[in-house]
Amino acid sequence: MGQGIIEVFIAYWPIFLKGLLGTLKYALIAVALGSILGALVALVHLSKNKIVSSIAGIYVNVLRGTPLLVQMYIAYYFIPMAFPILNKIDTVYFVLFALVLNSSAYVSEIIRGGINSVDSGQNEAARSLGMTAKNTMIKIILPQAIKNILPSLANEYIAMIKETSLAGTFMLYELMYTRTLLANKYLVWQPLFIIAGIYLLVTMVLSWGVKLMEKRLSVSD
Repeated sequence: MGQGIIEVFIAYWPIFLKGLLGTLKYALIAVALGSILGALVALVHLSKNKIVSSIAGIYVNVLRGTPLLVQMYIAYYFIPMAFPILNKIDTVYFVLFALVLNSSAYVSEIIRGGINSVDSGQNEAARSLGMTAKNTMIKIILPQAIKNILPSLANEYIAMIKETSLAGTFMLYELMYTRTLLANKYLVWQPLFIIAGIYLLVTMVLSWGVKLMEKRLSVSD
């Protein structure tokens, strides 16, 4: 059986801590940049121009309809091959690129849903008062939609924390990658239970925070 789970954690906790920090960092980068890109995609998707809107729809459907691991492999191997000038860039950025694109597809739907949740009558009322479409979106629609968007964005971050476990396949130093490091020390099953426990603890704490946020937002209504 070898060493126990507690013994392994005590002996190698700095490795697990570094992996956890890597996971939180990569997930935050993916969701933060994905939110910026996702907001643009959402606005394009809401466009009255059917062609432009359809392009955004295809973008979202392709990224949501294919496995993230496949997207990572494409970004990791195909992009440097298709664009040799990028070979000098650290491969970590290609994996992060895949995470950002994947997150942007989900965030765009979150934002689009939040905007659509606002009563269309408010948009019509603002336009009838002479407000431009841009000002209506910024001053009327978005402030109300953000209450629905924020909790969902937080949930996307929690989901991305678990998705980043795939990044360890490409040697990114995140939580799941610690298993590969400790396998070299002939520790096979113990790291898996420790990693699972850390993921569970982190997601439970963050989920509790999201519920608290939702309660406060509902009170402010």
